Amino acid sequence: MRRWIAFILASLLATGVAAERAPDLVLRGTLSGADQHTYRELPFDVPAGTSRITIDVDYTGREEKTAIDLGLLGPGEFEAQDGFRGWSGGSKRRFTVSATDATASFLPGAIGPGRWRLLLGIPNIRPTATSTYTAKIWLSRDEEGFGPEHGLTTTLATGERWYRGDLHMHSAHSDGGCINTSKTKSVPCPLFLTVTSAAKRGLDFIAVSEHNTMSQVSELREMQPYFDTMLLIPAREITTFEGHANLFGVSRTVDFRVGSKQVPDWNALLADVARAHGVISINHPRRPNDETCMGCGFTPHDTVDMHGFQAIEAVNGRDVERAETGIPFWEKQLNAGLRITAIGGSDSHVGSDDARDEFAGTIGTPTTVVHARELSMEAILDGIRAGHVFIDTEGTRDRSLDVTASTGIAKAGMGDAIDVPSGADLHLSLRTEALQGKKIAVTLDGKALPDYAQVIPANGRLDIDWRSDGKPHWLRVDVRAADGKLLILGNPVYVNR
Repeated sequence: MRRWIAFILASLLATGVAAERAPDLVLRGTLSGADQHTYRELPFDVPAGTSRITIDVDYTGREEKTAIDLGLLGPGEFEAQDGFRGWSGGSKRRFTVSATDATASFLPGAIGPGRWRLLLGIPNIRPTATSTYTAKIWLSRDEEGFGPEHGLTTTLATGERWYRGDLHMHSAHSDGGCINTSKTKSVPCPLFLTVTSAAKRGLDFIAVSEHNTMSQVSELREMQPYFDTMLLIPAREITTFEGHANLFGVSRTVDFRVGSKQVPDWNALLADVARAHGVISINHPRRPNDETCMGCGFTPHDTVDMHGFQAIEAVNGRDVERAETGIPFWEKQLNAGLRITAIGGSDSHVGSDDARDEFAGTIGTPTTVVHARELSMEAILDGIRAGHVFIDTEGTRDRSLDVTASTGIAKAGMGDAIDVPSGADLHLSLRTEALQGKKIAVTLDGKALPDYAQVIPANGRLDIDWRSDGKPHWLRVDVRAADGKLLILGNPVYVNR
């Protein structure tokens, strides 16, 4: 059923339905030969509470060499702080500005209410020519995340399948470092090197999750057309004294000062995140929280409503071999009744190899593999919300696990729920790739079921039947090496939940 729903959604998106909301304002006009070498200001009013302005301009006459350059002026005088906001010439058709980020050639900054002006420069229009222009303007508010109209999100590939990515990494925009060109010292690592390293790993998507900042977003927007086969997802690592969490798909600032008057506890922060419609995941929850790693462990002072989180970073770097792996913390939440997705992230802090400690991840290790309707930010985040995810702990390019659970005509995949009456069998159809000779491991409510362990045959296909007792359970399929090392961590199928 979920695949039919995904197919329908993909079809709607392919035809443009809900691709972006309608513009708030549309400005139209006509230019003639008399406008050669002149500037025209197109005023529009920005109401209080606006957090982002996005403008898309189209015009006729290009075949006659008509050219229009674009700029933006705020409500102040040209040289004032809220005056000149950028100039792209004719190189761009769509641009966006907000307090935290802006399209390259424009300046981020507060969006003050008042009369703004789209600035047109006309470097060329023939004496007898005319040109009509249309400027679509979107005025977004704080509660809105990244939408297609913001000029960052895009669809790089269509088709429902498994997409491979890394959801946790850092660059010079926070504490990522690498060796300088003369090999003499470590310096803040340019974001371009981090993204290039990810592209070399053959990943389909990455999330650049800098500590408490979104300063990287302007660069990501600039780089996305260049890295046209790898989706760049804006994110931040909300870093507090009581734990860290990655927030995906939210453009505005989020107050991270948990324990302060402004943000008294995690529940207050999660309420703010919910208003922004993002996906938030607890990072490395069982790490120490002391002078060796400030706030790294999830140690809230007050009780937290865990329903506010959509995911948990169950695997951080190579910590599946570490006593502090996040898997037991995640399983504890499942046993408490939550349906929450396990994801992974390298937490890489350098542009290439990370030598912080033996458990540190390099970019792409682990790999979070998401079943999504297409390669877009919205589809990847929807896949995470739904639990259609497995983690390739060694970050290979080809290992895969697909689980279909069925009883009668009802079907479910990883992350889905299915009702199975007492005494009925739940049939698990397992399809794997590049895992021949490895072992299937089945876990029920956190306890291993050794009777279901099987070696994966050459064709990668296995079928398992589990007898239901009619009670609520979660059932997970993993893949392990002969020595017991975890290779694939699956997300559960929820039975009678």
